[in-house]
Amino acid sequence: MSNKNIERSYKRILVAKLGLDGHDRGVKVIINMLKDSGYQVIYSGLHKLPVHIVQIGVQEDVDAIGFSILSGSHLELIEDFLELWKTSSSSKVSIFAGGIISKADEIKLKSIGVNEVFPTETSLEVILSKIDEELL
Repeated sequence: MSNKNIERSYKRILVAKLGLDGHDRGVKVIINMLKDSGYQVIYSGLHKLPVHIVQIGVQEDVDAIGFSILSGSHLELIEDFLELWKTSSSSKVSIFAGGIISKADEIKLKSIGVNEVFPTETSLEVILSKIDEELL
């Protein structure tokens, strides 16, 4: 096992599906890539509210939370999550978002605290590299 994989094995990432978005094929690819790379991954399942993700994140003591949203409601849902997180946890976590996200929305998400945004066309290699930069 490489040193990078050993470092990854100590990091816990919650991968979450917020709102009514029921598309999960892409998020399952991301989950498998993260697991295959050595990260510990917790999957929220479909149709979660921001409060559910806060509860899971606190309970699982995660280092990062990644949101997969294809419904177009990413701004409202992630903003709601971030407000709840601030009042529920003192832990600092890295926040990632992926899905159908415009450049303007990417800028807005980063301005409210999202560390990295991955539009649907982002390669798995780039996603893993950016997550490694944040967590390792």
